[in-house]
Amino acid sequence: MAFQTLNDWLHWQESLHPSEIELGLERVRAVLEHMGLADPDFTVVTVAGTNGKGSSVAMLESILLAAGYRVGSYTSPHLLRYNERVRVQGEPVADGELCDSFARIDAARGDISLTYFEFGTLAAIDCLQRRGVEIAVLEVGLGGRLDAVNVLDADVALITPVDVDHVAWLGNDREAIGLEKAGIMRAGRPVVVSDPQPPRSVLARAGELGAPLALVGRDYHYQAQGDQWRWVAAEQSRNALPLPALRGDFQLANAAGVLMVLARLGEQFPVSQQAVRSGLLAVQLPGRFQVLPGRPVQILDVAHNPHSARALAQNLARQPCPGRTRAVLAMLDDKDIAATVAGLRMRVDDWYLASLDVPRGASAARLREALGGVGQCFDDVVSARAAALAAADDGDRIVIFGSFHTVAAALV
Repeated sequence: MAFQTLNDWLHWQESLHPSEIELGLERVRAVLEHMGLADPDFTVVTVAGTNGKGSSVAMLESILLAAGYRVGSYTSPHLLRYNERVRVQGEPVADGELCDSFARIDAARGDISLTYFEFGTLAAIDCLQRRGVEIAVLEVGLGGRLDAVNVLDADVALITPVDVDHVAWLGNDREAIGLEKAGIMRAGRPVVVSDPQPPRSVLARAGELGAPLALVGRDYHYQAQGDQWRWVAAEQSRNALPLPALRGDFQLANAAGVLMVLARLGEQFPVSQQAVRSGLLAVQLPGRFQVLPGRPVQILDVAHNPHSARALAQNLARQPCPGRTRAVLAMLDDKDIAATVAGLRMRVDDWYLASLDVPRGASAARLREALGGVGQCFDDVVSARAAALAAADDGDRIVIFGSFHTVAAALV
């Protein structure tokens, strides 16, 4: 199959496989071997977890770039353009590169059926290998153990905070979900866990594999000191660090885990204090408590589960608003909507509820039901946001959250 545009390739991939999600490594591993990419030349850092993955990838990428290394990254989902998923030297790869990779994958797969995400993961590996990156930071899409990203062996694994999400695929509690995340570990290779209360299943799996484990609060520590912070581990410390450019107290926990990963990479990829400082100050990641310029204040956040909603609520509490807080909410129907909004009800004065016209999108009526009948309903995010803006005074703030789709609609 050959298509001329990236959109044509993506539309075809969406209909190729009988199901949107099918976890398992056999198909993607077979195609990877056919392409000669089973053992790429770059060092691999794999990042799994429920929350904080994207921020951790962004900080690792930014610091390693500041240190002068040739860096690639793979994340999902994207906000506006598919190309955002695959970056080399901090820049998205071009349409043509992705199309060429898709053509090579299609030629190599034979009669093997691949999902949309599996196609994308294989294309990322292919692009990063062809662009000659020294180190690749790869974000797991769903879970870990059976996610396509896990087809490559991580040289260092990072597990960020684990919470209940994607229960249909990963399990109903943190222990079951943690075990899936722990699937990115490899025997004898370092793993960093930035979850302050990691599931026992994660710790047990590391012990079974003999994977050297670094835990926050045990093997490394961090402390805020006004507008700076300090990071300490057994082998080194870093003092007078700038706060990450990404907003929120929880970003300090993400940054501390990132520095522990860098410590584990230290012999092969040493990073100076200046590179750490520069990388923390330069890091950018849209949709993570992103504040748009102008009045009223508009805050965009991809928070879509109870844990991330609580973090959003904490950020709002630390930045008091003189007026009303108006929330524009749109979510996917398979999320725990009631528990997600529960963490924000005390911080929001008015709710503007939008339907999402995407697969698995929740209706505004469904959101209103989860809120106990509170809120105005709208057909889409654009309409809900317009209503919130029309009602808002300059001293108000508008918080737009609930999914990547929600934030994307606000950025268009």
